[in-house]
Amino acid sequence: MNFINLPEQSAKHLFQTSLINKLNNINMKVHPDAKALIFDLDGTLSDSMEVHMAAWNKVGNKYGFRFDPQIYYEMTGSPTIEFARKVIETYNLTADPEDIVKMKQQSFWDSVKLVKPMKEVISIVKEYHGKLPMSVGTGASRKSACLQLAALEIKDYFDFIVSADDVEKHKPEPDTFLKCAQLMNVAPRFCQVFEDGDLGIKAAKTAGMIVTDVRPHI
Repeated sequence: MNFINLPEQSAKHLFQTSLINKLNNINMKVHPDAKALIFDLDGTLSDSMEVHMAAWNKVGNKYGFRFDPQIYYEMTGSPTIEFARKVIETYNLTADPEDIVKMKQQSFWDSVKLVKPMKEVISIVKEYHGKLPMSVGTGASRKSACLQLAALEIKDYFDFIVSADDVEKHKPEPDTFLKCAQLMNVAPRFCQVFEDGDLGIKAAKTAGMIVTDVRPHI
């Protein structure tokens, strides 16, 4: 890191921040009790927020609103239909939520190649491929999940994908992660979940799993 021409305090702060980030990355490890790994997708494996925001604002261009990023942060892990209902409520729209879902998803699919890898998390996926069973547990639709994983070139690393299409109750309910455990034939207490969303973290804890909040590490 280059501190040339930086004030002493600024350089010190940047050095401390860099050191903390490096230590955080070191600490994001697979738990010794883990016999299977479960990964959330958006915000955990995939740096997709900008693509999602652009897709929501394309919907907003039609319906006359500017999408509030706070909705995204609060509802990360929820299926798109729940986002659509929240948008309708927030912006007092008369639209059909299914129409909003279709438009948003198509816009996202059209731009899916713009998603970026969360390298810190994906390094764990690659390290443990073939060593532990792994699955993706996401609030995204199956098509969105598969397209993202393909764009990131990591789809073949996972044994199973559990999407919003595969369970009736979504995060913060534990069903998504419990389904992953069932498919991998591993007891929930031996599954480690990597998550970035409050809803997903709650779901993993409710499922009785080992939980790693990836946010301090990425």
